[in-house]
Parts: sequence; C-alpha cells; structure tokens
Amino acid sequence: MSKARIAVVGAGLMGHGIAQVFAVAGHDVTITDSVVASLDSAKARIAAGLKDLGDDPRAVERVTPHRDLADAVRDADYVVEAVSENLPLKQALFANIETHVRPDTILASNTSVIPITDIMDGLKRRERALGTHWWNPPTLVPLVEVIGTQWTSPQAIAWTMDLHAAAGKKPAHVKKDVPGFIGNRLQHALWREAISLVERGICDAETVDTVIKAAFGRRLAVLGPLENADLVGTDLTLAIHRTVLPDIDHRPGPSPYLEKLVADGKLGFKSGEGFRTWTPEQQAALRANVVQHLKKARADDA
Repeated sequence: MSKARIAVVGAGLMGHGIAQVFAVAGHDVTITDSVVASLDSAKARIAAGLKDLGDDPRAVERVTPHRDLADAVRDADYVVEAVSENLPLKQALFANIETHVRPDTILASNTSVIPITDIMDGLKRRERALGTHWWNPPTLVPLVEVIGTQWTSPQAIAWTMDLHAAAGKKPAHVKKDVPGFIGNRLQHALWREAISLVERGICDAETVDTVIKAAFGRRLAVLGPLENADLVGTDLTLAIHRTVLPDIDHRPGPSPYLEKLVADGKLGFKSGEGFRTWTPEQQAALRANVVQHLKKARADDA
C-alpha cells in the first residue's frame, strides 16, 4: 500500500518539523506558507534538522514547497495546518482548504489550546475534520494528541491515530474537545499552582523549579500521576486531597501576579526578565540543556 500524501500548511517552527517527521517516515510531503521567506527556507531547515538528528538526509527530497495553497493541498490525503494561534485565521484557512481537496481528505489543525469545534464549525464536511496537537519540538517530543469533535467520524480518528503511530509518534485520543485538550490542561494546572506559590511568598521561582526537577519531575517520564496514585493507594490519595486541595489555587482566571509581570514588560526570555532574571548566556544554556535531554530520550526510545 502506498504511503499517504501529506500537506503541511505553515512552514514555521512547528510546520517544518511536522513535515520533517513525515518525510523521514517515507511520506511525500508538500508544504506551503503565505510568508515567502519562511517557505523558501523550509527545505534548508529540514535538511539541517535531519543532519542534527542523524536521520536520513535524503528525506528532504520528499518535501516539495508550493507558494500556492491550492497546489499544495490538491492531491493530499491528509492536510495539517500549523499557522499561528488565531481562531479567525484558522477558520478562514480551512474554509479555503476545503474548496481545493477531495471529499475524503482528512483535515487537521495543529493547535495547542483552541477547541477544534470552534475551528471546524463552518466546514461542509465536518466528519473528516479533527485536531492533532504536536508538542515542540515536533521532531523530538513523541506525543501527538488527536482530538475529535462531535462531528468527527470514528474512521477519521482511527486513520489519523494509525498515521501518526506509523510515523513513530505516540498518538493519544482526546475523546472530548475541551480547551487545552489533555496535556496543556495538566501542564497549566501545575503552572497555576507554581505561580501561586511565588505570589503568596511561600518560595521563590527558582525554588519552585528546583523542587519539581529534583523530586517528582524525576519520575514523570516513567510514572504518570494516576499510576502513582494507584501505587501509593487511592485511599492515601484521597486523604492527601482532603488536606491539600482546599488550599490549592482554584481561581478561574489568570494570576494577578502574572498579569502584572506582563503589564510591566517582564516577558521572560523575550525581555530578559520574567519570574526570574535571565542573561543571554543563561538562556542559551537552558535551551541547550532541554534539547540535549530530549535527544537523549529519543535515543533511549530507539
């Protein structure tokens, strides 16, 4: 059986990485972007990524850039959008894509938090539309959340799950379309309490990060939270929750502390200061440490 033909709409950080993964897996990939400079550099960035990871350099030959959206998606079996997190932009883009693809082409949005229902609501054939949330960097993080809506067919979900598994990813089926899906809801529940601990003067930001990295963060790659709850016992988990949960931050909106940081221009790496102060050298070292860790995990998985 021939490999599915993939079209990636968006050639930025996520889009070119997604194209790279599918090309390595043997798929013919078209890629398009309205930003000409981004599109024109896509193959060079993919080639550099292949070299960096030690993957087959010939995979880049399977990637074909197209400046015209219609040309990029016309023959595709699967189209994945990876443009900026802007709901009207995504809605307009899929309305356009739908006019150029076959009736059976699967349409996917790579969004981090926007409900897929909102993105795909205006389509004529909503049964073939879904979400696929890849994590950054897409070439190193294995998870892809596959999100269906009330209209998505079971066949479209199953086909997409199989597509990503065959490409070496770890697909996870999100059965209800909620903001943030699974991963970002869990991640930002942790971030909310981390910010609250600093806001309340319980500890500083560096201590929050140290506690996570030197304690339960060490186990998370091999021991998920519900595995851990079963390991220690649901009875002990319940007892802990009765004591701790009433005091954990449960405000429905963002922390005023976070809002003040943003209002004051303390944007993290972007400005050199956020919850902590960052020199250019510290920023580079942290980024390098993350990439090195992810590369090692990828090698261990192999």
